[in-house]
Amino acid sequence: MGLAFDNEKYLELQSKNILDRVKLFGNKLYLEFGGKLFDDYHASRVLPGFYPDSKLKMLKTIKDSVEIVIAINALDIQKNKVRSDLGINYESEVLRLIDAFRESELYFGSVVITQYQPHNSVDQFRTKLNNLGIKTYLHYKIDSYPHNIPLILSEDGFGKNEYIETIKPVVVITAPGPGSGKMATCMSQLYHEHKRGINAGYAKYETFPIWNIPLKHPVNLAYEAATADLNDINMIDPFHLEAYNLLAVNYNRDVEVFPVVKSMFEKIYGSSPYKSPTDMGVNCAGFAIVDDEAACQASKDEIIRRYLNSLCDCRNGKVTQEACDKIAVLMSQLNISVNDRKCVKAALDKKEESNTPSVAIELHDGTIITAKTSSLLGASAAVILNSLKYLAHINDDLMLLSPNIIEPIQKLKVEKLKNHNPRLHADEVLIALAISATTNPLADLALKQIDKLSGCEAHSTVILPNVDENVFKKLKINLTTEPQFYAKKLFRK
Repeated sequence: MGLAFDNEKYLELQSKNILDRVKLFGNKLYLEFGGKLFDDYHASRVLPGFYPDSKLKMLKTIKDSVEIVIAINALDIQKNKVRSDLGINYESEVLRLIDAFRESELYFGSVVITQYQPHNSVDQFRTKLNNLGIKTYLHYKIDSYPHNIPLILSEDGFGKNEYIETIKPVVVITAPGPGSGKMATCMSQLYHEHKRGINAGYAKYETFPIWNIPLKHPVNLAYEAATADLNDINMIDPFHLEAYNLLAVNYNRDVEVFPVVKSMFEKIYGSSPYKSPTDMGVNCAGFAIVDDEAACQASKDEIIRRYLNSLCDCRNGKVTQEACDKIAVLMSQLNISVNDRKCVKAALDKKEESNTPSVAIELHDGTIITAKTSSLLGASAAVILNSLKYLAHINDDLMLLSPNIIEPIQKLKVEKLKNHNPRLHADEVLIALAISATTNPLADLALKQIDKLSGCEAHSTVILPNVDENVFKKLKINLTTEPQFYAKKLFRK
């Protein structure tokens, strides 16, 4: 697939736009960061050419002026919510983000727990952060938010929240995932800053939806698919249309909360610098799309992946059937189906032929590699080996790992480690391959191809064990699965 996005142009435009917004408000700007800050793989999938760390690179250009605050919703802690692309819960993601900010030499200030109510898991996490020397603050749930503006802008609303102490002129509010309360945190800070005699500003940096491309553009529909479980809906910004007679795309939560933002500025300044939710944004992504056709195709592919993943999440109780149905409607609007994903049919055909769980990988040149579950290897392990052999131009009849290497590992797993499944998982196969590469030139040649798997498409006929799923994630292979458990086993590891 060709590049759809000019990342260098994007960084240049984005940095200038944010710096201009900082100047507009003088010495204090709360900048809400939507989406992923370090590894925005959704953006890189739907906009080929977008670097996953583009936002980080932009921030580093103004790092002396920037302070980071991370918001995490107390309800997400209680639910042990997981970031699906990394397979870690939001608590772990907060710690990972803090480490990443520090390594990037960006000043990290504190963590705010939003919609706080006393709960063991929430209080334990706060205690853990405090014990690590990390400042924490509590913000509380406000009844009828965001509609009851008089209550929100009172001592019984934002006034109950703890004031977050900051020292830098640009305060970036980020989070481990959507729905974490970033905007409410910004608005609460503006309320408290005003009480202290500081007229701070607010802006929003959200990659999606892209405001200056059509509402039903596949890139924007892919965002709806990604947030189907949050009830986010893209819509024409009615405030922007009324103010400027121009169409601009926003989403329901920002449109709903805009009266709060407008009222906040009117209370502080006497008037609002923003006439619409779109005005609040600083996103320039739409100006850096250089191949619309490539972006459309990449987004359609992403929507199909999201649909298949939602079916599995529904089977595992992580989302409702309603979320799956929403994505199905988006697919219908774009006239796409699961059949458009070539690796799906290849995996299902392999299963039909072998009568055992199977996996298929579509490589970048369009070649489909398949593998089935055998007595020695799981299908995931086998398909990775087969793909590496193909990429290294190794004859399919030649074995990279002989049974003499695999069988002792199986014996150890079953007899000593008490595993019920003797087959090698994907990580075990790669470790065995790495060891073999020290004496086997073919194994060494195959192992050197591993980076070429990044960005490839894969499909499994069963929900994979966590260990195999994590290997696909680490190799950056875009995996989908059928919503079927392996055999009748309910417990996977």
